[in-house]
Amino acid sequence: MTVVDAVMLEARAGALAKRSIKTTAKMAGIRLAIECMDLTTLEGKDSEGRVRSLCAKARRPAPQLSDVPSVAAVCVYPNLVAVAKNALAGTSVKVASVATAFPSGQSSLEVKLADTQAAIDAGADEIDMVIDRGAFLAGRYREVADEIVAVKDMLRSANTRRGSADTSTIHGASQAQHDRGKNIPLKVILETGELGTYDNIRRASDLALEAGADFIKTSTGKVTTSATFPVAVTMCEAIRDHARRTGRRAGFKVAGGCRTTKQALTYLVIVKETLGEGWLNPGMFRIGASALLDDLLMQYEKELTGHYAGPDYFPKD
Repeated sequence: MTVVDAVMLEARAGALAKRSIKTTAKMAGIRLAIECMDLTTLEGKDSEGRVRSLCAKARRPAPQLSDVPSVAAVCVYPNLVAVAKNALAGTSVKVASVATAFPSGQSSLEVKLADTQAAIDAGADEIDMVIDRGAFLAGRYREVADEIVAVKDMLRSANTRRGSADTSTIHGASQAQHDRGKNIPLKVILETGELGTYDNIRRASDLALEAGADFIKTSTGKVTTSATFPVAVTMCEAIRDHARRTGRRAGFKVAGGCRTTKQALTYLVIVKETLGEGWLNPGMFRIGASALLDDLLMQYEKELTGHYAGPDYFPKD
């Protein structure tokens, strides 16, 4: 197991957080952060109407700013996947769904797999699963890994079925559309705020990557401590080392607590400096957020015009 030097880690994270990004570089960073965003609603009060509104915002975050891209995905509960799929039909925006007894992960494997299957059957393009932190902290690492493998195997089977179903229609769609329909990436949520130490976060990252995670994700956003800069560095270093060791590149998703443009830009810096330019795209990096988008848009307008536009100037979710 890799032992994390907490003092050096926090010093590096602090240094990266002090990087100053201005003018055209800041505008490019804001556009990239939007392009890499999983616009998220995971509340007990979620409704079909709220999800449709969120999808409209995901498609066109700022109708008055033509160079602002769509977000990467909309993330919802399994029962609202079909609503989001319908609202986003014909766009590049994917539908991600949480699964495996989100956010606690405290359920049987059978229930977790049924939860995942429900999201797949509804048409989810991506799955965000949670690990069982209780099992991990009790030292039952094999159990945690086996659950990730089981969900990954389910997604592989779904990919195969979707690929077979697409064969008859591929000539009526672009190759990119075909490939996008086949692949269901797995994002594994560690819930780092509950793991206690950087060593545990690194061990959970390594475990998830070895079990086949396509992304490792910091948090559910449902606990007091979510993503932090040192946590991001720890997880990115695990991804980097895994890629060097195996040749397989996995993605990174930060979620929970990222609410300001400055924070989002710092995460971009961390990814670039730790993993490289090849990770600065929606296929390898995501930010799971809701309130962040308005701040990014207001900061972008400020860079364009020299003054802030209030949140009322942007679509509501």
